[in-house]
Amino acid sequence: MFAGPYGVTENGAYAEWLAVRKEHLCLIPDNIDDVSAAGLPVAYLTAQMVLALAGFESGKTVLAPAIGGSVGNAATQLARAQGAKHAISSTTNHAKAARAGALGFHEVIDLSAEKLGDGVRRITKGQGADIVIDSIGGEVLSEALSSLAIGGSLTTLGYAAGRKATIDVTDLIWKRASIQSFSLFAQPAAAWTAAWRIITPLLQSGAIKPIVAKSFPLDKAADALHFLVEGRPFGRVVLTI
Repeated sequence: MFAGPYGVTENGAYAEWLAVRKEHLCLIPDNIDDVSAAGLPVAYLTAQMVLALAGFESGKTVLAPAIGGSVGNAATQLARAQGAKHAISSTTNHAKAARAGALGFHEVIDLSAEKLGDGVRRITKGQGADIVIDSIGGEVLSEALSSLAIGGSLTTLGYAAGRKATIDVTDLIWKRASIQSFSLFAQPAAAWTAAWRIITPLLQSGAIKPIVAKSFPLDKAADALHFLVEGRPFGRVVLTI
C-alpha cells in the first residue's frame, strides 16, 4: 500500500498500473485485506501526523468530527488506541450515530440532536477538547473551535463543508488556544516513517481497523464518486481492479 502526491500533483491511482516511489510504500499487515489497505494510508497517516504535531499523549481528549469520514474515523481510532481520555467524534444523523455505536464508537455526538460544542462539554464534564482535528471546515470548524479546552489546539486540514468559516476570536484568546493548518504532502520523510511505526503495530494487533463502506470496479469509478458524494457513506469507498 502507498500514499503520496498521486492524484494531487501527479497522475493518480484510477489506473491498472502506477509507478510509485519506494519511499512511499508500506507493507500490508497479514490481517488487513487489499480492499481495506487501499483506503488506509492517506487517512491514517494524516491523522497520526496531526496527533503528533498537536502534542498528543495518553490522557488527552481528542475531538475529530465526522466519524463516518476517513480522517475523522482514523483520528478517533488512533487516539483511542493510544490512550486518549476521550476520543470524540460527531455525525449528522441518527442512522450514522447508531452505526457508530454498533461499531464500538460510544463518544459520538449526533448533530441532529445536539450542538457539537454542547456535546463535547457534556462528555468532558465541561473541560473541553485538548486537540481538535477538523477535516470538515465551514460551520463545523467554528463550532469545534468553541469546544477547545484551556490551552487546546485545532488543526484544520479539509473543507468538505465549506472553505469559509467565521470564528469567535475569544475562543482563542481567553482559552489561550491555537489554530494551525496541515498538508500531508508537505511533511518530511521522517514524519511519514514515524507515523507508520505507530500505525503498523496497531493494525497488526487489531487495535485500529479501517472501515470500508463499499467497493466498485475501476470501470465504475464515476458511480463510486456519485455514491461518495450523494450517499455520504460510513467508511471508505474503494476502487478495485
